[in-house]
Amino acid sequence: MSDSLAPMKGTLDVLVLKTLSWGPMHGVEIVTWLEDRSGGSLAVEDSAIYHALHRMQERGLVRADWGLTENNRRARYYEITAAGRDWLQEQSTQFLRYAETVAAVLRIADR
Repeated sequence: MSDSLAPMKGTLDVLVLKTLSWGPMHGVEIVTWLEDRSGGSLAVEDSAIYHALHRMQERGLVRADWGLTENNRRARYYEITAAGRDWLQEQSTQFLRYAETVAAVLRIADR
C-alpha cells in the first residue's frame, strides 16, 4: 500500500490554481510543484492535470500559450487569470473552513 494520496474530488482545480498563482507553468511543472510542496504525499496523474487545465481554460480561470521548456521542447504554459484568482480565493476560504470543521469533528474523543 502506498503512502501517497490522490487529491480528493473537488480539490484538484483549487490545487492547480494555487500552483499557478506562483507563475505560469506547463503540466509537468504543475505535477512536480504539487508533489514537492506536499512532501511527496500527493500523487497527481498527468492526465488528471491536463483534464483540469482544459476544464478551467473553458471556464476562463486559466489561459494558455505555447513556449519552450528548459529542455528546448515545445509545451503549453498555463497562467491563472483574474477570474481564476477570484475563484481560487473563494474556494480556498470554503475548503479551509470545511477541512477545519471535519478535523474538529474527527478529533472528538470516542465515548
